[in-house]
Amino acid sequence: MKSTLDQINDIKNHGYALDFSNVFNHAFENYKKIALYAGLILLVFSILFGLLAYGILGAIIGFDKLTNANILSIKPENLSQIHLIYYIVVSAFVSAIFSPFTAGFLKMADCADKDQEFNVSTIFSYYRTHHFSQIFLATFIISLISVVITSLLEIQKLNSLGLLISLTITFFTFLTLPLIIFGNLSAFNAIKSSFIIISKQPLVLLGLMIMIVVAFFVGLIALCIGILFTIPFTYSMTYAIYCAIFNIDKEDPIDSIGQSDF
Repeated sequence: MKSTLDQINDIKNHGYALDFSNVFNHAFENYKKIALYAGLILLVFSILFGLLAYGILGAIIGFDKLTNANILSIKPENLSQIHLIYYIVVSAFVSAIFSPFTAGFLKMADCADKDQEFNVSTIFSYYRTHHFSQIFLATFIISLISVVITSLLEIQKLNSLGLLISLTITFFTFLTLPLIIFGNLSAFNAIKSSFIIISKQPLVLLGLMIMIVVAFFVGLIALCIGILFTIPFTYSMTYAIYCAIFNIDKEDPIDSIGQSDF
């Protein structure tokens, strides 16, 4: 079987076919297997992370100040240069440190698709494998670029343009994580390859991403908390798209601990 890089090289030269209905059906069937379990995990850990963040912020700036709504509405245009740098770096770091948690849901989707057992520990799988460094690095790079651009545009009062660019970056890099954890690519190769793959079928992939947005709105209608049970559809869709493009190795990436990333 061709390596992931060889398959990407073929895609770069010849493109690939992607059937909207097949991918959507695969994603929906996979979602039904993980929706309840993943939704409950998101609910529990959202509460835990929220309490942790509240405790950390309270310890740093004082719990009395947290009652001020303005304290959490940080705007780049109101920050000094040094505080702006802190804001950008911390934002990118937070996204990066939580990215293996996100990758864990892709692993859950993979287990469900193969009818393998999964549990809470599955979500934390990539914090203890050789993939961690590449997942962290890739997410940090993407987040850093996105936050820098949006912050600079917000300072220029171009918020809408900043949001558009941020969404565009997210769209063209959403295959980065599966390329790392399933394709065993390095961070830089995964980011570059994600751009290549998505640029070959942007309309079909955009249509599939719109289905995710629709699912989010359905979750919001369901007393807002329902969104926690529609978020797993994002991971099922990402997984289904990756499966439609590549052959996923039967080797469990969790069993590859200690192997080189390259």
